[in-house]
Amino acid sequence: MHVQNAIKKETARIGMATVIGTVIMCAVFFGLHTAFPEAVPFDYTVILGGAAGCAVAVANFFFMGLTVQAVTDAGGTQDQADRDRAFNTLKASYRNRTLAQLLWIIIAIVAPCFNPVSGIIPLFLPGILIKVLHLTGIIKV
Repeated sequence: MHVQNAIKKETARIGMATVIGTVIMCAVFFGLHTAFPEAVPFDYTVILGGAAGCAVAVANFFFMGLTVQAVTDAGGTQDQADRDRAFNTLKASYRNRTLAQLLWIIIAIVAPCFNPVSGIIPLFLPGILIKVLHLTGIIKV
C-alpha cells in the first residue's frame, strides 16, 4: 500500500508536536525533581517512558491514518454493504489501536524500566494538539 502524502505530512506534524510535548514533559519532571527530589523522580525511567509513550502515540495516529486511507481508497461506498464494511474496518482499527495503547499502559506501569506517568502522558498529546489546532483555525473539519 502506498501511503498518501497527506498522511505522511500529518503524521510528521503530530509526531514533531508529540516529541516537543514529551521534551517539555521531561523538563517539567526535572524542574519538579529539583524542587521536590524525594517526591518526584528524574532518572532514565522518565526519559525512557516518555520516549516509548511518544512512539506509541505517534504510531497510533499513523495507523489511524492508514485505516482511513484504506477505507477511502476502497471507494464505492454507495451501497449499504460497502458502508457496513467500511464501518467495521474503522471499528476494528479503533479497537485494536485502543488495545495496543492499553497494553502499553500496562507495560509502563508494570515494567520497572519505565516511569508510568511519563509513559502515559504522551498518549494524550496528539489529541490535545489536534484540539488546539482546530480551536485556533489552523485545521478545519
